[in-house]
Amino acid sequence: MSKSLSNEERSFVEEVGIVFEQTGFPRMAGRVFGWLLISEPAFQSPSELAEVLMASKGSISTTVRLLIQMELIERHIIPGERHDHFQINEGALKRTVQHGLEEEIKLFRSLAQHGLELMKNEDSARKRWLEEMHSRYAYLEKYFPTLMERYERKQAKLKLKLLLKSNKA
Repeated sequence: MSKSLSNEERSFVEEVGIVFEQTGFPRMAGRVFGWLLISEPAFQSPSELAEVLMASKGSISTTVRLLIQMELIERHIIPGERHDHFQINEGALKRTVQHGLEEEIKLFRSLAQHGLELMKNEDSARKRWLEEMHSRYAYLEKYFPTLMERYERKQAKLKLKLLLKSNKA
C-alpha cells in the first residue's frame, strides 16, 4: 500500500510531533500517533508507517514500542497477516489528558513549594508570585481529578443515550 500524505495531513502529523516533543517525548512518537489519529484504515503496519512518515523501520520499531508502553497505541492483529498492525488505544486520549496534566500540575505545585521553602524568611514580590503559583496548582491538583470524573460520567451517559437510540432504530 503506497500512501502519500496531503499537505494538510503532513502538517497535522508534524504538528502532533512538535507537541509531543514540547512535552518531553520524541517527535517521532508524536508523528506516529498523529498519523494513527487520521489514517485510513485506522490500523497501520510498521512498513506502512515507515513509508508514509518517511522514517526508517528501526525508528518506527522503537517508537511503536514506546507508544505501546505509554498505552497510547495497541497491536491490531489481522488473521493471516505476518506482521502486526497498530492502532490508537481506545483509552489513549483519557490517559494522555489525565496522566499528563495531573503530572504537570503536581510538578509545578512541587516546584512552587520548593521555591517557597527557599524563600521562607523573605517578603518579596518573588515570594508572593510563588505563593500564587503554589495556590493555583494546589487548587488544580485538588479539583482536576473531580473534573475528569465528571467528564467521564457525562461521556458515559452520552454513549448510553446513543446506544439506546441506535437500538430503537
